[in-house]
Amino acid sequence: MDVTIRVQEADFSLADEYALLAGRPEVGAVVAFVGLVRDVPGRLAGMTLEHYPGMTEKQLGKIVAQAGERWPLSAVTVIHRVGELKLSDQIVLLLTASAHRDAAYAASQFIMDWLKNDAPFWKKETTGEGAAWVEAKDSDAKALARWQQGQ
Repeated sequence: MDVTIRVQEADFSLADEYALLAGRPEVGAVVAFVGLVRDVPGRLAGMTLEHYPGMTEKQLGKIVAQAGERWPLSAVTVIHRVGELKLSDQIVLLLTASAHRDAAYAASQFIMDWLKNDAPFWKKETTGEGAAWVEAKDSDAKALARWQQGQ
C-alpha cells in the first residue's frame, strides 16, 4: 500500500491528488473525503488548527496502517491543514484507493473516525464573542466505538 501523509498550512488540490491514484491499473475505486470549515449557524468567523509536529504524522501513519490491515487498499492519501482557516476553507483530504468500492468506503470512514479521535490536532474556533478551544465531541467518540467493537 502506498501512503502519502502531509500536514501543512497550504491548501491542496483534490483534482491533483486524485489524478495520482486514479490512473493506477489495480485501482477500481477511489473514495474522496474533503472536510471544510463550516459555519455554526451565523457565529463562526474562522478557526485555528494546531498540531504536534512529527507526532501527528506518526499517529496518522498508524491509523492508515490499521486500515491497511483490515481492507485491501492500494493507496491512501491524508492531507491535513493547520494554521489559520476561514469559512469554506478545506481542512482535510482523505483518499482511499482499492480494487473494490466497499473496501475504499469502509477504510475512509474508519480513518476519519480514528483521525477525529486520536490524531493530535487542536482546534480553536473564533466567533464574534472571541476565541475558544473546542472540546472533543461525544458523537466522534461514538463513531469510533463501532470500530473498537469490531464492526
